[in-house]
Amino acid sequence: MPNPLLPSLLLLLALPGAALPGETVPAEDMDGLHLAQLTIRQRIVIRIPVPMSRAPMPMPRPARPAMEERKGPRCVALDTLAGSGVARKDSVDLALIDGQLLRAKLDDDCPALDFYAGVYLKPAPDGSMCAKRDVIRARSGRACMIASFKKLTPKR
Repeated sequence: MPNPLLPSLLLLLALPGAALPGETVPAEDMDGLHLAQLTIRQRIVIRIPVPMSRAPMPMPRPARPAMEERKGPRCVALDTLAGSGVARKDSVDLALIDGQLLRAKLDDDCPALDFYAGVYLKPAPDGSMCAKRDVIRARSGRACMIASFKKLTPKR
């Protein structure tokens, strides 16, 4: 869009009664002349793009150690849970605050992919989550019974 300031200033200077600052115009020259003030405000936004630089080579992710399932507890105290994640299609992995990993095996008709956004459960009065008793819920509302818990240890 062209800047309207320059043509406006030229138009004002071309008026017959235009005077330089500090000059006074005699009253007889002002007959029939209407004065007006023109204020132009304009905002300019300049986008400065980020220069394209070479992206550093992505660091290779360390290989996840192979885990072995061993017999796990029947119940887990809720205050020891630190997080959850989906690693297999039939189970949800649980991280405990002491660093241990547990795998909650789900019933046969329950895909674990529903739990990618986290696990929801109603706390039992005893403050623990037990296999064959408690149900975990997905964000979508789907509920799945926990069949068993397995303790995960690195393979030797």
